[in-house]
Amino acid sequence: QVQLVESGGGLVQAGGSLRLSCAASGRTFTSYRMAWFRQTADKEREFVAAISSSGSSAYYADSVEDRFIISRDNAKNTVTLQMNSLKPEDTAIYYCAAGPTYLAYRAYSSYNEWGQGTQVTVSS
Repeated sequence: QVQLVESGGGLVQAGGSLRLSCAASGRTFTSYRMAWFRQTADKEREFVAAISSSGSSAYYADSVEDRFIISRDNAKNTVTLQMNSLKPEDTAIYYCAAGPTYLAYRAYSSYNEWGQGTQVTVSS
């Protein structure tokens, strides 16, 4: 098991950048695929980005491709999401998630460990 704690959310103007971090505790971090999801009050939790256990492969939702970058540091048990060219529609609570590597990376149900979430607000 891993425990996940997100940080780095906040308020930013459209076109700006934010960097989210997720700190994981536990000895098995390197065995997990890691991901970021986001959720608003009127939508289901949606996939944003995922990264393989080794960090060699990354996957993105179409809506954030070329704007967001996911990375991980297995020596420090951290995952980051660099968000650039932010848009008002990126406003949401962002969640860090960990799950087995053999399940579909876009599916909410593929992840069994979740952080508490961090709010990102992008003003127009």
